[in-house]
Amino acid sequence: MRRRLLLSTLAVAVVAILLLGIPLAYAAHKLIYEEAGQSLDREASAIAGGVAYTLESRQPVTGAAIAREYPGRHIAVTLPGGAAVEAGPRPRPGARQLTATASGQGVRVRLSRPASQLKDQELRLLLFIGSLALLGVAVTVGLAMVQARKLTLPLRDLAETADRLGTGNARPRRRRYGIPEVDRVAEVLDRSAVRIADLLAASREFASDASHQLRTPLTALSMRLEEMIEAADYPDVVREEGAAAVAQTERLVAVVEQLLARARHDRTGGAVASPIDDIIRQQVEEWRPIFRRDGRDVRIVGEQGLVGMTNPEGLSQIVATLLDNSLMHGAGTVTIHTKPGASSVVVEVGDEGAGIPPELEPRIFERSVSGGRGTGLGLYLARSLAVVDGGRLELIQSRPAVFGVFLREAAEARLAGERVVLGPA
Repeated sequence: MRRRLLLSTLAVAVVAILLLGIPLAYAAHKLIYEEAGQSLDREASAIAGGVAYTLESRQPVTGAAIAREYPGRHIAVTLPGGAAVEAGPRPRPGARQLTATASGQGVRVRLSRPASQLKDQELRLLLFIGSLALLGVAVTVGLAMVQARKLTLPLRDLAETADRLGTGNARPRRRRYGIPEVDRVAEVLDRSAVRIADLLAASREFASDASHQLRTPLTALSMRLEEMIEAADYPDVVREEGAAAVAQTERLVAVVEQLLARARHDRTGGAVASPIDDIIRQQVEEWRPIFRRDGRDVRIVGEQGLVGMTNPEGLSQIVATLLDNSLMHGAGTVTIHTKPGASSVVVEVGDEGAGIPPELEPRIFERSVSGGRGTGLGLYLARSLAVVDGGRLELIQSRPAVFGVFLREAAEARLAGERVVLGPA
């Protein structure tokens, strides 16, 4: 590219110099000959006046005196009586001559000089014009090299930036080059880098969320299949476990749909009036065998028959996350306590373990914050699912740990959906 810029700039400069230099050389040539003709006219007039004055003074007119005063000229003077006086060298036959004539008081003068005497002056002027042209070309080439470097270096830098974006290095460089067009390209690349970085972060976040959310139902499904294998000789048990495995598979499909909704940035939620007893009972049935393998148990206490506004799949995921969190970090029996709140339905999940360290309490719901072997995503995602349905997930007690899921009451949701009429009906 630099070579093309240099060649194109040089071509433009040469054409411009030729378009200017040729007319300038022709004008200089004409000017030299016009000045020489005017000079001969003045000399002829001066010779005629001088000869007339000499005649009035009754002094002899000699060619030698005139030749000494005007060297390099051929001068022919015709006196009033018809006598002729010549001075200077005779012109060579066929040689181009510049001539001038003048007359006055009966004296006629014809003055000529060889045109070759102007060649040196003409050549010097043409050399001067040529030198200026070469200087202009040199200056143009120098400026073209500077400009080419100024243009090509930013373009190479932008090409390197684009290549880095292609390899996944989406860090914006924030470089500007003082060229408006190139700076606009750099701004576009920086904005693209930010968008690519956001997309990569969202992709990594989705992958981590998917792995965490799918781990729990897959574990439960694996347990059901293992129990089916162990009870192969008991058809009734196999049939029951197979039905549970199918139900777990359907819940797994619901989890995948939720994850896809998150990937599409769907935050509208799907909260409906749902009996929470069935949701909690289903989760306890799935998790109780896992807890019993570790010598622990899960029990349900509190008021029955409560109805809250929630997405059943979302609440299932929240309860499953809390049970999984208790299994990994807690101890003893896990208690799920359902009760009505002031304006909500509350589901509390707690255990008999050591609880949450004080340094983790303020950040327990932050992403990637974990107190042990976990990924630090469970509580973060569980709170996100609760917020989507208009509820919330809070840490009620730190030691032992008790988490509370607060759901909107179904009656409150119906009142919010009705239109309020003011004044008499």
